[in-house]
Amino acid sequence: MSEERDIVVVGGGICGLATALALHRKGIRSLVLEGSDTLRATGAAIIMQPNGWRALDQLGVASKLRKTANAIESGRFITIPDGKQEPIPLGGELRCLRRMDLINVLAEDLPSNAIRFGCRVVSVELDPTTSRPLLHLDDGGTIKAKMVIGCDGVRSVVASMVGLNKTGLYSIDVTRGFTRCEDGHGLEKEFVVMSKDGLQLGWLPVDDRLVYWFVTQKWTSPDLDSRVTLAKDPMLLKSSIVEAMNDFPTDAIQMVSDSDLSTVQWTELRYRPPWEILRRSFWKGAVVVAGDAMHSMAPFLAQGGAASLEDAVVLARCLAKKIKLATVGVHRGPRGRPLSFEKPAVEEAFEQFSKERRARVFWLTMETFFVGSILGSSSGIIKLLAVLFMAILFSDKTGHTRYDCGRL
Repeated sequence: MSEERDIVVVGGGICGLATALALHRKGIRSLVLEGSDTLRATGAAIIMQPNGWRALDQLGVASKLRKTANAIESGRFITIPDGKQEPIPLGGELRCLRRMDLINVLAEDLPSNAIRFGCRVVSVELDPTTSRPLLHLDDGGTIKAKMVIGCDGVRSVVASMVGLNKTGLYSIDVTRGFTRCEDGHGLEKEFVVMSKDGLQLGWLPVDDRLVYWFVTQKWTSPDLDSRVTLAKDPMLLKSSIVEAMNDFPTDAIQMVSDSDLSTVQWTELRYRPPWEILRRSFWKGAVVVAGDAMHSMAPFLAQGGAASLEDAVVLARCLAKKIKLATVGVHRGPRGRPLSFEKPAVEEAFEQFSKERRARVFWLTMETFFVGSILGSSSGIIKLLAVLFMAILFSDKTGHTRYDCGRL
């Protein structure tokens, strides 16, 4: 089967839903294609910092989400076993959101037919005759679109089409989960990270009963296959994490041990190198990428999701400015004006989006890359250089949280 659509968003994760919602707020319809059969989230929780809250305010959903999570008031970094502590600067409003809360809130303000589930895109090409995007689906069907926005994550099909290389793989992985205490966990409203010999445990409360925790570990090439095998069995995965946490405080070990198995997930950490962000195009014809498809980064700064929300606001703003027309048409946008999907208007919008986002995501991916090198590299020289560059370029530890994506 073949059909025609105006704007197609590939991927129904945080970026895809936020982009569709931002367009909807501007009076522009889109169709989100999601491969799974229902709304889904990769990972248990997401740490939202001030720049992310600014984007959520523009999307009109921040007030709902603030009701779902406590504000974090302080942070500590603790070295094991000597117990040395130093503060973690927060930079402003920080809350730990359940990813599914964020996904549901973004989706519930969309029109009822805005998301198509069970629809996986296997390839994208430009029609040689019309130059319009042509999406090929896993069921053999095709969709002819006037514009495609790729929000399909770290293994993006759309990113490959626009000319971006495959993402790299860190020698660090992360296991995440929730621990629920029905009688209350009694923890302070603080973000705590403990570190020992390449293993880091972090946690922060979501609300008065739920705690989000994560563990990052280094691995060597022979370890990866065993990690993938462990990831298929949450019980074995959790047991391996608990076993690796010797010398950690008993209550920290117990927190991981008591976690809900259904929430325990292992994830390999992928990234797009900052030099590729600097020199590659984010669009081709009437196809553009956003979110992890554009700037996948490890969670060392807790900025991947927030950056995706920023993308959504900026892209919708650029499109709304460029694709309006005063001529008669079927697809009407803000204030009843029809929309133009002519090549110059679309390309001008994409170019403006790239211009606004390139520097921002370059510096985010650069800082994340240096932190990943410090945590994961086996070379003392590389670690030293990374520490040096961090001290020179990123001495302001919360500078990235002060970014404002602007009004929608």
